[in-house]
Amino acid sequence: MMEQLRTELSACRLCADRFAATATRHAPRPVVWFRPGARLLIASQAPGLRVHEAGTPFWDRSGTRLRDWLGLDEESFYDRSRVAIVPMAFCFPGYDAKNSDLPPPPICARVWRDRVLSELTDIRLTVLIGGAAMNWHLGRGPGVTERVRAWRDHAPDLFPLPHPSWRNTAWLKRNPWFGEEVLPALKSRVREVMEDA
Repeated sequence: MMEQLRTELSACRLCADRFAATATRHAPRPVVWFRPGARLLIASQAPGLRVHEAGTPFWDRSGTRLRDWLGLDEESFYDRSRVAIVPMAFCFPGYDAKNSDLPPPPICARVWRDRVLSELTDIRLTVLIGGAAMNWHLGRGPGVTERVRAWRDHAPDLFPLPHPSWRNTAWLKRNPWFGEEVLPALKSRVREVMEDA
């Protein structure tokens, strides 16, 4: 069942016209990164251009930062039997005329997200990256900072995080509690889940 779903998702071209109309004029390339048995779910936003080109999630500087936050090396992070990476949109949404990232197309989550998550029955820890993932899993609510600050309300099975983009470096400097309180607890929980897998 999951293999069929992975095959269907890899072949998805729902947004071909939408992507062709962006400044990047690219074709869809779903980045599908999950298998049966995964215990850690990374619920992220959407692939960036480098990920689109590589076909590997978080294959950029934000991935380096995220792996550091989780306390995982590349080999563990990319082990699909233990880590599932399920974004709000599986394809790079493209850039607008000002070279800014376009948001994840909602149709992707509507068509694919419930189907994928229903197949991931062994998840023990979900990491929510960014506002769109938080809204999907927690419902609409306060902003990212408030939700991350309230991480204890969801731990140990769910951790809301800001996006690990280098554009958020100023946010990290303004919110030192994130590194002091959230990351140690997150790394400890990731270690438990990964060792259990």
